[in-house]
Amino acid sequence: LRYQNFSDQTDLVFNYGMFSFNTPHFVFRFVKGETDYQLGITPYPYFESEYALRGSSVYEQELNLTPAEKWKLLSLLEENYRPENRVYRYNYFYDNCTTRARDQIERSIDGTVVYPEGKEGKTFRSIVHEFTAGSSWDELGIDLCLGAEADKPIDSRLQMFAPFYMRDFAAQAYILQPDGSRRPLVVKETKIVDVVPEEAAPSFPLSPMLCASCFLALLVLVAWWQWRIGRIWWGWDLLLFGLQGLAGCIITFLFFFSVHPTVGSNYLLILFNPIPLIYLPVMVYKTIKGRKDLYHWANILVLTLFIAFWSVIPQKINLVVLPLALSLLIRSLTHIICIYRKQHK
Repeated sequence: LRYQNFSDQTDLVFNYGMFSFNTPHFVFRFVKGETDYQLGITPYPYFESEYALRGSSVYEQELNLTPAEKWKLLSLLEENYRPENRVYRYNYFYDNCTTRARDQIERSIDGTVVYPEGKEGKTFRSIVHEFTAGSSWDELGIDLCLGAEADKPIDSRLQMFAPFYMRDFAAQAYILQPDGSRRPLVVKETKIVDVVPEEAAPSFPLSPMLCASCFLALLVLVAWWQWRIGRIWWGWDLLLFGLQGLAGCIITFLFFFSVHPTVGSNYLLILFNPIPLIYLPVMVYKTIKGRKDLYHWANILVLTLFIAFWSVIPQKINLVVLPLALSLLIRSLTHIICIYRKQHK
């Protein structure tokens, strides 16, 4: 929120998106969903320079407030900036630096802000995907963490967690005053920082789907060779089931312990959980000894059901997961076939 007072040459930006990486245990708290943001005040020239240097344009919407409402908004911001009030528990979808600014504006207005209807069919995940387009690895990482709650349709108010959605809704909103009259919320919009975005740093050239598909093809080739020679290479178990278990540890932690929104309803917990990692020493021991292992029968059953009922799971699952699930299934099937052949020679 930008505050300008031309009589005393004041030009400040109130920013609810400030945080410090130096906060103790920052990474752990971030993963757990206990990230604290705070309201900061920056002179506008510094704010403008920061965004220009990083290649980000800035659009300014001038609010259609009465003098009394402007003073009330400034008072709310100053009260919020007190040391005991400025820090808040950040929540990416429900309470972030965009929604905080919106809420303060609404509190200052003598009347009710009426927004247009939300865009039909939008979910938290679909909106996030709009801004990760072209960054398939980032999108995959986010999809692995978000659960079924991220796929529920959301209304206009919830869609405002995204700054550009907030901008569009504010441009069409109006203030319904106590006497029944209306006035637009935004008087005009100006592009106050106009820069050419910097080219994104080159990412890994191969897409997640291509990598997963190549890994599946390699695993099929390895499975064929092991079937031909009648011997299991347990090193593949360390790699494949170890990675599955490590990914499962992250998803399990988010599912049971994180307070991040939507991560506690993740059906990928069926596929990615710590069980393979915990069981891995036993699996390798039985493989070396050439013994039957019921784990692989159970794994095939779970993976077959997961793939068969893919379309009815109430969660949008990234398609990259499919070749990964098939890789795990083929690995367990290879174990069963090779052990059976060895014991029936």
